Amino acid sequence: MKLTRQSIPPKTASFTRRQAVLNGLAAVAPWLGAGTATLTARHSHAAPTPQVQPFAQGLQQPWGLAFLPDRRLLITQKTGAVVIVSADGRQVSAPLEGVPAVVASGQGGLLDVCLDPDFDREPWVYLSYAEPGSGAEAGKAGTSVARGRLRGNRLHEVEVIFRQWPKVSGSGHFGCRLVFRRDKTLFVALGERQLKTPAQDLNTHLGKVVRIQRDGSPARDNPPLRTGGQPAKPELWSYGHRNPQGAALHPRTGELWLTEHGPQGGDEVNIARAAQNFGWPERSYGCDYGSFRSGCEIGDGRHAPDYVEPLTTWVPRSIGPSGLCFYDAALIPQWRGNLFVGALAGRALWRLTLNGDTIVEREPLLQSLQERIRDVRQGPDGALYLLTDNSAGRVLRIAP
Repeated sequence: MKLTRQSIPPKTASFTRRQAVLNGLAAVAPWLGAGTATLTARHSHAAPTPQVQPFAQGLQQPWGLAFLPDRRLLITQKTGAVVIVSADGRQVSAPLEGVPAVVASGQGGLLDVCLDPDFDREPWVYLSYAEPGSGAEAGKAGTSVARGRLRGNRLHEVEVIFRQWPKVSGSGHFGCRLVFRRDKTLFVALGERQLKTPAQDLNTHLGKVVRIQRDGSPARDNPPLRTGGQPAKPELWSYGHRNPQGAALHPRTGELWLTEHGPQGGDEVNIARAAQNFGWPERSYGCDYGSFRSGCEIGDGRHAPDYVEPLTTWVPRSIGPSGLCFYDAALIPQWRGNLFVGALAGRALWRLTLNGDTIVEREPLLQSLQERIRDVRQGPDGALYLLTDNSAGRVLRIAP
């Protein structure tokens, strides 16, 4: 299937005043208004046209993807299984043994997967998932991270290295993406579990990015955050997040970029820098549920100067961003340096053009497929690989 550029859906009349405000802000911060008008794609006519083709099928709600050194694909399924897809996409393994029990309810379940930076010597596989509570926490759940050594079709020596605190009731906003930093510390991007206040509470892990060592201990040089005059939790890196479901390191700066779900509108792309506060629930360019009207932006929308402004937002309609990937291969030269975002509610793959840290163009692709794009990764062959989120989930491959 050939990829074609689509226009961004038109604004609703009820947001006329709101858009006028955004247009005024865009004069000093152009990224605030990005996505509110048709964007022009700039393709090289000499470069081969990317095509999308089915690569693998037979998956149940796939959520996360990691490439093994031999180019096989390690894929998590929200229902609780991890499978291995052959390098040619033709075979899907039986579920791996040794995977921890998960709460597969609502947005919870088995979530992201990543490999240890020294996987060739120490074959640790890291999993994030919704973990059920026990004892006094029975009936509750929280996002946890476990690791196990991959040998054959089983995870061995499985241990939980991090547990989000506290576990709470409900089945929404677990996050959660895993990204290793260049120094081999692990970023864990955590949702606020649909509880507003904890995203600003430095005594909890809710609505935070944490940075830990591979054994789960806090990274030694995390920012010295304080709350009430006392040190905050030592794992904390940044806060004020809502529900980050996309995360990736910038290939040149090494900084962590995130996508976050807004409420009604207000989905964001951010750079998660140390000690920074991203404003949730005090600021959002989206609106509280049930208050979709002109001027309903939470806290009037604008984050600065109290909080960090997002690099771009989707308003007034949420796309449900999930999965994030910087494309840095030579296979599709016209896309090199672009940022790709999967969309669940928006059922598309978004291509974002960058100028430094500024997002200057946005383009939705694959809208005609009407697929929920859960994850997007650059493969070792330079192609883009996508996971489609449904009960008959697939891996799609994009290449010339």
